Amino acid sequence: MKFKIALLSGDGIGPEVTEQAVKALHAIGDLHGHTFEFEEAPVGALAIEQTGNPLPDATLEVCKNSDAVLFGAIGDPKYDNNPDAKVRPEQGLLKLRKELGLYTNIRPVKAYPTLIDKSPLKKDIIEGTDMVIYRELTGGIYFGEKKLSEDGTVASDLCEYSEAEIERIAHLAFKAARARKKKVTLVDKANVLESSRLWRRVVTTISKSYEDIDLDFLFVDNAAMQMILNPSQFDVILTENMFGDIISDEGSVIGGSIGLLASASVGDKSAMFEPIHGSYPQATGKDIANPIASILSAAMLLTHLGLHEEAGVVNKAVERALEKQIVTSDLYKESTYGTKSVGDYIAHAIVNIDEETARINQENIDFGRSTII
Repeated sequence: MKFKIALLSGDGIGPEVTEQAVKALHAIGDLHGHTFEFEEAPVGALAIEQTGNPLPDATLEVCKNSDAVLFGAIGDPKYDNNPDAKVRPEQGLLKLRKELGLYTNIRPVKAYPTLIDKSPLKKDIIEGTDMVIYRELTGGIYFGEKKLSEDGTVASDLCEYSEAEIERIAHLAFKAARARKKKVTLVDKANVLESSRLWRRVVTTISKSYEDIDLDFLFVDNAAMQMILNPSQFDVILTENMFGDIISDEGSVIGGSIGLLASASVGDKSAMFEPIHGSYPQATGKDIANPIASILSAAMLLTHLGLHEEAGVVNKAVERALEKQIVTSDLYKESTYGTKSVGDYIAHAIVNIDEETARINQENIDFGRSTII
């Protein structure tokens, strides 16, 4: 099969990690007879420098005419450190989500057995954790009306949701729970916010159509605490835009590194796949960025395309790399593997997924130099 993929590498380490995801997809293509055609397009700070626009119309068209979008990272200190900047890289990402109708962000959080000791949380707390966060992505405070007084001393951001916006993501969350542990937790602030009370009413009504799914509720402050105290209690977390942004980043400590967390942003017609980490400008060009989140995002892309077996192969190859400690230094301080060599190993493991050793010269692994033969 042939697929057209929009490649938006973005800023900072974005191009480095997406390069490794592309390697993984090409390896899948070689193994299963698929062709992935990538069309690159600028977004974020790069696009601002080239066109003055963080999301050029041409980039948007490339995305609309593709089967899926593979995204890198966005952001640059030049804009982050300038509160007066009128045009920002992040505006391109927000507009992209809105224009493509990507209203649901899906973020898996898993405690890998081989990395249990890398988490700052205790082993007995995080063991068995396997959850997925469904975050509403195109509504709420990030997209609400923004006001600033003439003298610049008073500001406000409107958090607004409609029943329709809540319904469409709620159905996806309940359907996902049916294939998992059959539990949905709605995270809100219904004791204070009217918008959260609407979420509770709508989600409670929808839950009646999913009698096989258990529904419970947590205020966001308690949920943030429970993510640390007892993360294994969660199956599917459903929440609004800002709460989901915060909760999912908090979940990154469970796995031991934010460099492990993949995500999918989906709508009715389009889908985009990206690591949840930022552009990490301090690491740009140093070959130290962890590419695994981007590679796992590529696995989610395969699932979206209906290539479930192929996605499983990518996940298995990543697990093999973790088991052999062929990882970047954020996961194993003594590691001498860089972004490219980790990507090379995973791509090779994909093609040789049924070989127990993945044909790696163990002596060279011990020296930190992987030789694929």
